[in-house]
Amino acid sequence: MGYPETPIHVDRLNRIFTLSESMAAMAPITLSVNGKTVDVDVDPRTPLLWVLRDHLQLVGTKYGCGIAQCGACTIHLNGAAVRSCILPVSSVGNQRITTIEGLSPNGTHPVQQAWLEEDVAQCGYCQSGQIMSAAALLNQHPAPSDEEIDAGMNGNICRCGTYLRIHAAIKVAANTEA
Repeated sequence: MGYPETPIHVDRLNRIFTLSESMAAMAPITLSVNGKTVDVDVDPRTPLLWVLRDHLQLVGTKYGCGIAQCGACTIHLNGAAVRSCILPVSSVGNQRITTIEGLSPNGTHPVQQAWLEEDVAQCGYCQSGQIMSAAALLNQHPAPSDEEIDAGMNGNICRCGTYLRIHAAIKVAANTEA
């Protein structure tokens, strides 16, 4: 006697069939990550976040919400801050991907140094996304106004509430008055 067809069992079967279909769709994809060319064999629909974390072991980029609303998964794509949790790896093409690991080889990027100077991190979970957004902001606006900082960091959520220190660190990194 088999399992009754309850919604739970039907859902499990649907996930198994979906997994089987996606495994059949695996394809080799070449990416430029942190200045290196890498090949991954993944379903082209796989979010870039999971390719970075699970296939390339670049775990500094965090999973937060899965819907591009919290900013924990922020990376740079050709220097622009983007959310990697909803970005299919197939859409990246030849664009340059930079993760928190690639921002600087030894943590000496001005934003990383300012983060330490201002003692920004509390729990630290959101910080790689915050730092990546701040670095992209400073690339676009080397001496940002308060309004530009607010706009550039909008959508990066810090559950610990270190927003004032984040703001101050961005000013320090920009070599402007905090």
